[in-house]
Amino acid sequence: MKYVNASNILPENLIIEIQKYVQGETIYIPKSETTYRKWGTLSGGRKLLDKRNANIKSAFISGTAIQDLADEYFLSIETIKKIVYSKHG
Repeated sequence: MKYVNASNILPENLIIEIQKYVQGETIYIPKSETTYRKWGTLSGGRKLLDKRNANIKSAFISGTAIQDLADEYFLSIETIKKIVYSKHG
């Protein structure tokens, strides 16, 4: 995490207001919720997992046993159940 001196980026009146609550400490200011992105959206990891899960669900619907899917995808039986019984995806 990169630290920035507040006096280099914030207006003086805002710094004075913040100093009423904290002085000489390092604070973290989180992003606003509107800038959050779901995990894996930038790297493509989310898309790969969604495709894998769709393949698992399709195989289950076609009759492949949960234990066989767990063995094939190296996942626990509980994870396979979460995937095949989920309403989304």
